[in-house]
Amino acid sequence: MVRKAKEEKIPQYEIDTLARCLLPEIQRFFESEEGQKEFREWKRKQKLKKKKIG
Repeated sequence: MVRKAKEEKIPQYEIDTLARCLLPEIQRFFESEEGQKEFREWKRKQKLKKKKIG
């Protein structure tokens, strides 16, 4: 018999608090040279995937 894990919903205020803490760091990363480089690489890979599918 498989026991199903109890699902607990994360309260919205906790999600909002976490987002307020993480957002500035995420923005700083994507504004950095390294972040821009990784974003360009991600876009390139997405374009290749789209060509394979379509």
